[in-house]
Amino acid sequence: MTRLVIVSNRVADLRSSQQSGGLAVGLADALRERGGIWFGWSGDTVDRTVDEPAIEKFDKVETLALPLTRRDFSEYYVGYANSVLWPLFHYRLDLVDYRPSYFKGYMRVNRIFARALSRFLKPSDVIWVHDYHLIPLASHMRKLGCGQRIGFFLHIPFPPPDLLAASPNHAELVDSLLQYDLVGFQAQTDVSNFLRYVEEHSDATVSEDGSIRVGERTVRAARFPIGIDVDVFREMAQQPHEDVTIDTMRRHILGRKQIIGVDRLDYSKGLPERMRAFARLFQIRPELERKVTLLQIAPPTREDVSAYSDIREQLEVLTGSINGRLADFNWTPIRYIHRSIARDKLAALFRASQVGFVTPLRDGMNLVAKEYIAAQDPQDPGVLVLSQFAGAAEELHDALIVNPYDSDEMARSLLQALEMPLAERQRRHEALLASIAEHDARAWMTGFLDALEEVRQSDETDGRRRAAAG
Repeated sequence: MTRLVIVSNRVADLRSSQQSGGLAVGLADALRERGGIWFGWSGDTVDRTVDEPAIEKFDKVETLALPLTRRDFSEYYVGYANSVLWPLFHYRLDLVDYRPSYFKGYMRVNRIFARALSRFLKPSDVIWVHDYHLIPLASHMRKLGCGQRIGFFLHIPFPPPDLLAASPNHAELVDSLLQYDLVGFQAQTDVSNFLRYVEEHSDATVSEDGSIRVGERTVRAARFPIGIDVDVFREMAQQPHEDVTIDTMRRHILGRKQIIGVDRLDYSKGLPERMRAFARLFQIRPELERKVTLLQIAPPTREDVSAYSDIREQLEVLTGSINGRLADFNWTPIRYIHRSIARDKLAALFRASQVGFVTPLRDGMNLVAKEYIAAQDPQDPGVLVLSQFAGAAEELHDALIVNPYDSDEMARSLLQALEMPLAERQRRHEALLASIAEHDARAWMTGFLDALEEVRQSDETDGRRRAAAG
């Protein structure tokens, strides 16, 4: 079995079985099974560039972690990755803060990563690069003579060609993606956007099957919807959690229902729009006052970027305004938590909530939607209200699909979810559970790696045919 090399912005802590999410756990399991390397940033910042990564070994797995200089952190991570690519890829041109120094820093760090990693590679390695921080990595590795199979997976959306073209470096970004053997996306919309750009703005040729011919090479672009470990999350949700149990009993006695939202505090998540829709619910149905609450958990993220402090202030003002207008002495309509909650407790909170409210303005996939489904009691399941602009909406057709920009539609869907008959809730949940079980974390991982193997084998076969014909 060939060795697997995972490359991501941050290196996972393989000493802990409690990762922040199922993705890190699934990739770590694949590494332990095949043997290999996990390479990336250590999370530390230093004064001078470090070329040699810190190495730790865990059975058949090595982690290779490099620190970043403070300048690199500012220009590569805070600058280009999160002040340019993140808003650009989430269709928010108004929030893009482009500076030439940011792109130089972005390319510089990817070049440093390529040099550091290449020294540890074997010719037969399979390399899997993750996310928008590392788009140029394969290009730098090819220049160093790396001929290994290299795949790339984008965890966030890919914008339409006209939006992408607003970036001064759009051609270099796509040329870099075409240095991979396989480029994976969350949703078919993202695949279509990428192929349209290649057709309209590059010299590469796109075939009817979606493969891309770049000189003598074939690159494949395809959808690989990411999933969760359904059984593990279902089991986690069924474990007793004392404070969640007490809160659930209290709501049951008072005849109250709970709507839950769990999102990083990010402008792409549509949190202000969500809260306005929740407030609109009481205008549509005033008798629901004191009978339903919204629990919104929004852990902090990327606080070095000014746009995130702006959304935090906006959300706090909005929450205070809605609660001040609607709250009673024993009922607070919105409970807003701005900190991280342990994953096992989140699972219990999902199970105890009658509605999952997942309404990003734009999202690659959104695993919260799948975790909410997995956590439900099949005998008395809750209802998922899901944005049409989340990648998950391509799969989860039995959710209540909404336009996150339309407060009235979201409010009506919340009302439909709260009043939905048990038989319909059970039918919808059964279909949703079957979907997330089919597209789970292992299916995503094996599907991508199998496709990466097939792309290179197809390329080698075509090369032999051309050589024989010549």
